[in-house]
Amino acid sequence: MDKSGMVKRYLCFLVGVLINSFGIGFITKAALGTSPISSLPCVLSLRFTPTLGEFTFVMNTGFILAQIVLLRREFQKIQILQILVNVVFSGFIDVSMSLLTALDFQPQGYAMELISLLAGCAILALGIYVEVSAKVLMVPGEGIVDAIAKVSGKEFGSVKVCFDVTLMGTATVLSLVFFHGLQGVREGTVISAVLVGLIVKLYHRILPGIAKIGTPEAA
Repeated sequence: MDKSGMVKRYLCFLVGVLINSFGIGFITKAALGTSPISSLPCVLSLRFTPTLGEFTFVMNTGFILAQIVLLRREFQKIQILQILVNVVFSGFIDVSMSLLTALDFQPQGYAMELISLLAGCAILALGIYVEVSAKVLMVPGEGIVDAIAKVSGKEFGSVKVCFDVTLMGTATVLSLVFFHGLQGVREGTVISAVLVGLIVKLYHRILPGIAKIGTPEAA
């Protein structure tokens, strides 16, 4: 693939990461619980000073280090760029949260919160679809799941489910300890866990052109 094709793919990946970050911010602002991957940083940010984006950065840094430890020589050098991805992804989560706050985006009533949650799931799914279609890098949350799957010999999908459940379970326990109730992880977390993957599949059917971004012909 020529240089211009690779540049196009990386730009599309970056756009996907930014949309992904905004989707997480949008879901979080819906106040029904954030996405599974952000559930632990969200609960921690509600209890301590660092922001959602800052806790996300720390968590993802741990995921990158874990990939290196698990995969060792099999860790692809190009994936070290996940560090830059982490900076952009985590930073734009906080930018998105600040932007939504500045726009006074605060759904009132359960119906509006639910509608906002669904809209956030659609945004997040679009970001994931664009990001994955570029076929260049993984975000840290996907990278650690892929590493665990390779080392354990289990299917990626099965490991992903267990991974998300573990994050949500840990976030739930911490929420109960910190707040004696559920904050940051609620029914919206479960809804997004189920719905986002289905919407990604829908985008694949109705927007097939995006999926061709990572193919030599498209470049």
